[in-house]
Amino acid sequence: MQRLTTRNGLNLPAIGLGTWPMTGTECTQAVRQALELGYRHIDTATAYANEAAVGQALRDSEVPREQIHLTTKVWWDRLAPKAMRQSLEDSLRALGTEQVDLFHIHWPGQDWDLARSIETLVALRDEGKARSIGVANFPLGLLRQVVETLGAPLSAIQVEYHVLLGQPALLDYARRHDLLLTAYTPLARGQAAAQPVIQTIADKHGVLPSQVALKWLLDQDGVAVIPKASSRDNQLANLAALNVQLDDQDRLAIASLPKDQRLVSPAFAPDWDS
Repeated sequence: MQRLTTRNGLNLPAIGLGTWPMTGTECTQAVRQALELGYRHIDTATAYANEAAVGQALRDSEVPREQIHLTTKVWWDRLAPKAMRQSLEDSLRALGTEQVDLFHIHWPGQDWDLARSIETLVALRDEGKARSIGVANFPLGLLRQVVETLGAPLSAIQVEYHVLLGQPALLDYARRHDLLLTAYTPLARGQAAAQPVIQTIADKHGVLPSQVALKWLLDQDGVAVIPKASSRDNQLANLAALNVQLDDQDRLAIASLPKDQRLVSPAFAPDWDS
């Protein structure tokens, strides 16, 4: 499995299993199966209401915990210091582990004390509750504030990123500041594979359109992907995307697609241009 690393210790398998919106038995079975197939990167969050199901899969699996990268996240309404601490404690209990490998702030807060939230995030890392820390869904301006003004030792940022949504400014910043970028919704909820350009490239190489969309991301330095998949065939197909070989003509064709199709922007989302 291809891995991405940072100087401060994050070691992230390039392909992970996204678990939203799976819950209960479906989630447990999907995670357990993924681990059997070779996945070593599982992504969850308090808001997904599936941490206990993920934890059950970890207990069921023969894969040692230390070989599994586990990411979870705190929701935006629990970013005050005491609430954030409790959120992570709840997550650790549900997951059945003493430490997560990466702990994200899931979304920027509303009328929040950014400095105190980031101070708590860093403290949780220093206390060993999380091996690494990061943020999700932060626009560039806010990310700069966290990294440069507050000096937070972030390891990663997680954002929506796929062939129909570009993230050039965030990706450039992440690379310059030794952050890994995890792309969620990397298949654009099926829209990526439906693009004729992607289908043509897939036919050319004898692979699936979804694999083309994933490999376009995986070929970029410092980018990991976390497609959700519950079936064995889809989990295997996503893993096999690593073996796809795109050429410059393919990349030029993908570059021609619109890059402004954001699919995840809830009412509490930040100003993406800020």
